[in-house]
Amino acid sequence: MAVIAVLTNLPDSETAFNLAREVVHLRLAACANVLAPATSFYRWEGREEQATEVPVLIKSTPECYVRLESAIRKLHPYSLPEIIAWPLEGSPAYLRWVEQECQPEGAAVPKP
Repeated sequence: MAVIAVLTNLPDSETAFNLAREVVHLRLAACANVLAPATSFYRWEGREEQATEVPVLIKSTPECYVRLESAIRKLHPYSLPEIIAWPLEGSPAYLRWVEQECQPEGAAVPKP
């Protein structure tokens, strides 16, 4: 079972909710958590910046990553959105559920 977490930050809750709904609707993610607003400090175009952003934590599979990244870029208002991913370990039942939900409608998920 291979499951990944993908993190992106958006400028406001409405944009974050829309992105989360869409990636789940497209079956590119089993779950997307819109987290509490966070204050980000970063350097952009030679200047130090501070902004309030809304993190979205997305659970998906490596097989969906390229399409998921493309969807995030399409829906994201930033010219260079943060999109980072890392592998997850966890409850086998939960990981199977993520894999199942990231399959096209009606597709079977292989048993371990």
